[in-house]
Amino acid sequence: MYQLRTEIEIEATPKRVWEVLTDGNGYKEWNPFVRRLRGKLDLGEDLFVILTPPGRKAFVVRPKVVAWEQEKELAWRGKTGVSGLFDGEHHFEVHPIDETRSRFVQWERFSGLLVPLMKKMLDGSTKEGFIAMNQALKRQAEETEPPN
Repeated sequence: MYQLRTEIEIEATPKRVWEVLTDGNGYKEWNPFVRRLRGKLDLGEDLFVILTPPGRKAFVVRPKVVAWEQEKELAWRGKTGVSGLFDGEHHFEVHPIDETRSRFVQWERFSGLLVPLMKKMLDGSTKEGFIAMNQALKRQAEETEPPN
């Protein structure tokens, strides 16, 4: 098992961060890592996701939503090919800091026989993709935060 974790502080309410995060139709406008997110965001639902790690070709995953708590957490579990080869459980969490600031945490737990062979890629382009998405989410949420 192997885990990546990134986080960023955002000058926007948790509600606003969540709105941007869960608007899959808007991803193509601002998200450099998760270029497309389609499907119903609810427990047990199947999704269609296109990921584009920096410097790598885009690829499709079809994960299932395994955690959903409004304005707090979204997680999905996917696999590459056969279960047990290279599986991932990806989490997005929004934590309030105060009334106007949030902490966004993105992490993924990888498991399977191929994980040891994939660590260089995970620590490289995959982690860079997490960071790029975090920074883009911050910009998008802060720039579009409605006035109080």
